[in-house]
Amino acid sequence: MSDANLDLAQKIIDLTLKLGATQADALVSDSASLSLSCRMGELEDCERAESRDIGLRAMIGQQQAFVSGSAVDENALAQLAQRAVDMAQATPEDRYCGFAPQDRLADSFPDLDISDAYEPSADELQAMAVACEDSARAVTGITNSEGAGAGWGRSTTALATSDGFAGSYTSTSFSVSCAVIGGEGEAMERDYASHTARHLEDLDAPADIGTRAGERTMGRLNPRKMESCKTNVVYHPRVSSSLLGHLAGALTGTSIARGTSFLRDEMGQKIMSESITICDDPLRPRGLRSAAFDGEGVVTQKFDPVVDGVLQSWFLDSASARQLELETNGRAGRGIGGPPSPSATNLYMQAGTRSVETLLKDIGTGFYVTELIGMGVNGVTGDYSRGASGFWIENGEVSHAVSEMTIAGNLKDMFLNMTPADDLQFRHGVNAPTILVEGMSLAGL
Repeated sequence: MSDANLDLAQKIIDLTLKLGATQADALVSDSASLSLSCRMGELEDCERAESRDIGLRAMIGQQQAFVSGSAVDENALAQLAQRAVDMAQATPEDRYCGFAPQDRLADSFPDLDISDAYEPSADELQAMAVACEDSARAVTGITNSEGAGAGWGRSTTALATSDGFAGSYTSTSFSVSCAVIGGEGEAMERDYASHTARHLEDLDAPADIGTRAGERTMGRLNPRKMESCKTNVVYHPRVSSSLLGHLAGALTGTSIARGTSFLRDEMGQKIMSESITICDDPLRPRGLRSAAFDGEGVVTQKFDPVVDGVLQSWFLDSASARQLELETNGRAGRGIGGPPSPSATNLYMQAGTRSVETLLKDIGTGFYVTELIGMGVNGVTGDYSRGASGFWIENGEVSHAVSEMTIAGNLKDMFLNMTPADDLQFRHGVNAPTILVEGMSLAGL
């Protein structure tokens, strides 16, 4: 399949060059997926999807345009190529656009083990979803269900450029999720659990996911609303990765070049505790964001944007690197319908040395956050304000459920006052252990 996709990419590149483009590249995405959901043990829906999409970039000097399509017959490809060339001719010049340097292109592709040959049937996925929901509903106190779902997907990504790069890879995913409700009347609460993995054998047992959803829901019953105060906030791993997401957004080359990042002047400066190192590893086996080359064909390598608390580098694609007079570090993301742009891959914070139990005992009192609501983050100033729920920490232990709170601060201050626990697990594309952030504002009653 990947060879056919590369042939298709090269075919439309040749058409585009014949029509007057000086350079061209094409991304072909070939995907198939199967997903279903059930509720109260009964199947609610089942969906199978298959698609092949083409993203084409045409360049005429420093003018470039992007078009996309899904038809692959001769006439459709010719129209797509002509449209790309016509748009490029009408586009203003961009002095930073262009392909990646040829000496940075990948010429070998390590096996990252991100594809599982097994394809489950709809009956198998339904059995997984039912088992997950049954397990959640079996938790004492669960009174209703929002349903459970299971899914599988396989996608092949092929990239070719008129400069001679050609590469493709196939990845798969398996997922199970469940959300249930506990309590009755006005005292009801809900929570969920889910897991996604590249290989079926790495997926948590559906029954374990369901039990986790049920127990989380019951733990949230009878929440209290606390008085406004300044306190320590502990981010559970379910939500601590969001802090790395905010960091990654502030470190993209485009936001730095535009001056829209609160960290734009911090290169080489201490932005976190010296105990913290942040890593980005696109070559992690079975990683959810692993790839041997980026969206421009550049070879990918592990690099650490923050080492011992000091900011080392930005996430750069070729265009942002040129604008900042630097070199790409293989962080170009690419979609079907637009240009490459820099982004993180398998981003994570290295684990700390203290256990979660020790961390809680050391702070004595605080707010243990397990769910965040809203996106109140200003990327220019770093101001941070989000709705939150979780548990109150008293005498170093988790006490009672807390809801309808707002936590606020500034990301610069928060980063400098972060302490990671030792419970790092790789379960998502962005991963972090439990994180303590000292001295945040808590708005409640």
